[in-house]
Amino acid sequence: MVLSVSDLACARGPAQVLAGVTFSLDRGEALILRGPNGAGKTTLLRTLAGLTPPIRGRLSHAEDAIAYAAHADGLKAQLTVTENLRFWADIFGQHDIEPALLAFALHPLAERTAGELSAGQKRRLSLARLLVTGRPIWALDEPTVSLDTENTARFAAVVETHLARGGSAIIATHIDLGLPSARTLDITPYVAKGIPAADTLADDPFLGAAL
Repeated sequence: MVLSVSDLACARGPAQVLAGVTFSLDRGEALILRGPNGAGKTTLLRTLAGLTPPIRGRLSHAEDAIAYAAHADGLKAQLTVTENLRFWADIFGQHDIEPALLAFALHPLAERTAGELSAGQKRRLSLARLLVTGRPIWALDEPTVSLDTENTARFAAVVETHLARGGSAIIATHIDLGLPSARTLDITPYVAKGIPAADTLADDPFLGAAL
């Protein structure tokens, strides 16, 4: 088991949005998050990635195990595709960006700046950064936004390869990625009904140890 979540409560701003979230993730496994817009899928992913502190509950995974791909591409517009990948590879202590260029068919775009790319091309570059993190768990928030059918299939193939190599993925998406072994978690039952986060923050010892 690479990730264990038990009775996790998450907040977005002053409002608690999720409570009691419980699941686990094994090596080579994908978990698809489902739920209506605004239910808290992004908040859950950000909490798992350590970007938002949990209110309470238990969250266990290896240190620096999770790579998070958000809605926003977060690219450096003035840098080329190659330079963007090298920048992120350096941050994560990786050296080889070639697999990332190949996996997302970025070689023809390698010397273009990110600012010159279309929305779909930017998304491919953003997702390619996952391959230079060296991290085993991918937390992906609507990763196929702006991708056409061909590149959605390309992305799904990258995820399948990651899983086959022992990696894991948690994916918030409304489309079928064609991952037959993936489990689905509908977060609707965990949606909190407007509980103020401030009511639970003060005395919770878990906050001091969050991620």
